[in-house]
Amino acid sequence: EEMEELAKQLHDDCVGQTGVDEAHIGTVKDQKGFPDDEKFKCYLKCLMTEMAIVGDDGVVDVEAAVGVLPDEFKDKAEPIMRKCGVKPGANPCDNVYQTHKCYYDADPNSYMIV
Repeated sequence: EEMEELAKQLHDDCVGQTGVDEAHIGTVKDQKGFPDDEKFKCYLKCLMTEMAIVGDDGVVDVEAAVGVLPDEFKDKAEPIMRKCGVKPGANPCDNVYQTHKCYYDADPNSYMIV
């Protein structure tokens, strides 16, 4: 319940900061694709920044990201996160997007977004 509340707060804060279309988030939740949209990219960066696992440059700190994984997801997610590492993009928001697209492409069913 506490995690759900935290996730909702993160979601609301980052939607407010980026103006992302909720439909893009829904597309990912429904495993129907990973939208190539600038506001969606910055939404992902906002989430990661709020969780202190990405710098202003958009480079994901893989160790920190693995460290915040709930135990029930570690077995599946950690190998994917380590394999993907950090994917460079055109700007800080795109850096986060490219890294997350790698996670999503590796296993859309296990990818989680708030």
